[in-house]
Amino acid sequence: MELHEILKGSPIIAAVKDYDGMRKALSCDSEVFFILFGTICDIGDIVDEVKAAGKIVFVHLDLIEGLAGKDVAVDFLLKTTKLDGIISTKPALLKYARTKGLLTVQRFFLLDSIAAANVDRQFATSKPDMVEVLPGLMTSAIAGIAREHPDTPVIAGGLIKTKEDVMNALNAGAAAVSSTNHDVWFM
Repeated sequence: MELHEILKGSPIIAAVKDYDGMRKALSCDSEVFFILFGTICDIGDIVDEVKAAGKIVFVHLDLIEGLAGKDVAVDFLLKTTKLDGIISTKPALLKYARTKGLLTVQRFFLLDSIAAANVDRQFATSKPDMVEVLPGLMTSAIAGIAREHPDTPVIAGGLIKTKEDVMNALNAGAAAVSSTNHDVWFM
């Protein structure tokens, strides 16, 4: 099944930031997991545990302790894990990961109008499979990016806490929401 279809059927992405959260999330219906923690010593075990539960796994390369923002980090993850894709704020890493057959999520922090103006430029460089917009409560920004890039799923992430937050993001054009909030995983 294609990722677009999976997100339609399961639009809540479990973004996990520690072992306890990961183990709790394994019992939710989320089919896609964002791994936001780990070290080069344990990332293989973390990915294996989530993959064993039949989940699609994206590793946030920028947050794995001991990895540098270089192509060799992508090669390392491919060699030592069974991940499906990576998340990063770095367009060059995402572009390289795509050449290696990985799915990619470009994460954008829309802090101001300058950051928002850079989205199209960075998007053109990395050509990610999905983009994640933080904070996820910025529905007008989500709507604009979804409109500008209709073939690329937009994920709303960050500060999503209620069913209303989830529905607002989805109604604005997000294909899914990612959240570290355990309550959101079980909505």
